[in-house]
Amino acid sequence: MNKPPALWPADFEFAIFDFDGTLSATEELWEKVDRAFFAQRGIAYTPDVHQTLATLGFTGGAHWVRERFGVRDSVEDICDEWNRMGAALYASEATLRPGAEDYLGALKRAGVPLALATTNDPQVLDSMAPRIRVGELFDAVVCGKEVGVPKDRPDIYLEAARRIGADPARTVVFEDILAGTRSAKSAGFAVCAVACTDPLQPRAKLQQAADLWLDDWRDIPLD
Repeated sequence: MNKPPALWPADFEFAIFDFDGTLSATEELWEKVDRAFFAQRGIAYTPDVHQTLATLGFTGGAHWVRERFGVRDSVEDICDEWNRMGAALYASEATLRPGAEDYLGALKRAGVPLALATTNDPQVLDSMAPRIRVGELFDAVVCGKEVGVPKDRPDIYLEAARRIGADPARTVVFEDILAGTRSAKSAGFAVCAVACTDPLQPRAKLQQAADLWLDDWRDIPLD
């Protein structure tokens, strides 16, 4: 794409979406998980922890807390604990941001294949059913554990593109974190950075790194 793509009518052929922060305002849910996890171990929680874990995903984040804070639990046990706590919260509290489902539906009706690229594990995503059926919203779902590297590398976006038969040059990635925006761009995707509710989101840097900026899904006129 030689110019920023129009979001509607869509002038891209494929789309890949992040979940947390981008489609769902779940930052507060994961902050609850993080705070509980650290409190149980007597470790002081700082807000920058959320940004780090959002980038690293479950396995990478588990390695990080072991190295950074000396947590002695195994990586597998840490991931299982986060998944259990996250799934319990997602089951009753996670919702799609206003306008997000309308936009996904409009793209599907226009024949645009959609993929989800999320650091969440399937256990967490499945916990939202029947309120939110992720498998019905997307043509493919790729979870971080399937690619094994954080979003500061583009593997998850490339795998999502592969599953829907997408050429990165004809695909838009919707993302709310800077590391993901930069890595997707490095792999040839156009990126629409999405404002989230995290007060530490580096909006100026995201706007500079991305092709497009979106404050609210309802800002996209679908008429």
